[in-house]
Amino acid sequence: MRLFDYVNDAGAIGWVLVALNILGFSLILWRFFVFKDFKKNVPAEAKTILDTLQADVKSTNLLGHVELVKDACSRRVHDLEFGMNTIKIVATLAPLLGLLGTVMGLYDAFMVISVKGLGNPGEFASGMSYALMTTIMGLIVAIPHYFAHNYLSGVLDDLEVKLEKTILPFLKGE
Repeated sequence: MRLFDYVNDAGAIGWVLVALNILGFSLILWRFFVFKDFKKNVPAEAKTILDTLQADVKSTNLLGHVELVKDACSRRVHDLEFGMNTIKIVATLAPLLGLLGTVMGLYDAFMVISVKGLGNPGEFASGMSYALMTTIMGLIVAIPHYFAHNYLSGVLDDLEVKLEKTILPFLKGE
C-alpha cells in the first residue's frame, strides 16, 4: 500500500492530521534554526540588551538594576517562543483527532453489524480499518511533536541562562 492509500483510509481526519503534521514540522525546523542562530549570537544579543537598558535607565552602572536585566532577558527569550504553542497544540490535538476517528470507525462498524449482521465481514472491517488508521496516524503525528516541543523548550531555557550569564560580567564591570 502507498502512503496516500493509508491517508485515504483515514478519511478527512487523516488529511487534517497530514496538514497538522506539515505545519508542526515546519515550525519545528524553523525554531531549531532560529535557536541555533541565536545561540551563536548570544554575546551580540547581550550587548543589545545592555545598550537598550543603559539608554532607558540613563546610567552606565546597571548593577543595581539586575531585575530589569533579567526581565529584558526574559522578554527577549519570550520573543523566540513564537510557534512553540502551535507545536504543543499539534502534539495535543493529533491523538485526540485519532481518538475521534477511532470512535467514528467503531460506530460505523457497529452500525453495519446492527443493520446487516455479521454476514459480510468486509463491511464491518471497513469501519475497523478507519478506526485503526486514524489512531495510528494521530500517534505518528503526536509523538515527534511532543518530543520536539519538550526538547525545544529545554533549549529555550538554556538560551535564557546563557544570555543572563553573558550579561552578568558586564554588570559587574568585568
